[in-house]
Amino acid sequence: MTSIQHNLQEVRQRIAAAASRCGRDPQEITLLAVSKTKPASAVAEALQAGQLAFGENYVQEGVDKIQVLAHSDPEWHFIGPLQSNKSRLVAENFAWCHTVDRLRIATRLNDQRPPHLPPLNVLIQVNISDENSKSGIMLEALPELAQAVAALPHLRLRGLMAIPAPEKDYQRQLAVCQKMADALASLKQHYPSVDTLSLGMSDDMEAAIAAGSTMVRIGTAIFGARDYGTTPPQQ
Repeated sequence: MTSIQHNLQEVRQRIAAAASRCGRDPQEITLLAVSKTKPASAVAEALQAGQLAFGENYVQEGVDKIQVLAHSDPEWHFIGPLQSNKSRLVAENFAWCHTVDRLRIATRLNDQRPPHLPPLNVLIQVNISDENSKSGIMLEALPELAQAVAALPHLRLRGLMAIPAPEKDYQRQLAVCQKMADALASLKQHYPSVDTLSLGMSDDMEAAIAAGSTMVRIGTAIFGARDYGTTPPQQ
């Protein structure tokens, strides 16, 4: 068994345990393996171990891996901040974009989505902890943006994503995650396509699952520590 295969097994067991504690079916929770800064060979190992969904933070790095692994057909999610000049690459190559936080980006993704591909699945990113360093909209701006995104024909509004501020206390983690779950429940009442809450990473996964997350984003626990080298990765 490879280390990546072993790590995936451990993460899946952790998801299952967290789901069991709150009476949820583990099958309701998608594991998104965050493969940023990792080579295509590491993604290939994870694919061989049964992992299907992968998250990339840097557009060009992600596109390079998509091209290398095209024969394997994994499901690719873009989960990093998206600059306008990179939107076409996301629209043309990814199945999901988790980081829509303004109408301009949504419109560009819609207009640039190739007609032969299915609509791009999008999540609206919420800045749930109101951090200046984080992307995302405030909750009060969500209804207006959701309405605009849902009207774009080449996008499919699937739900919400957030990166809460680091917090060691479980109850505080849970309280923030519950705000996101409540926002998703409200959104579901208006949009039948909404079914996804991308919430929870290595340090707050249990609280996110308890609150109702349907997708957790795990990187280091699967692929090991990231190596950014001497220069930052290309956006």
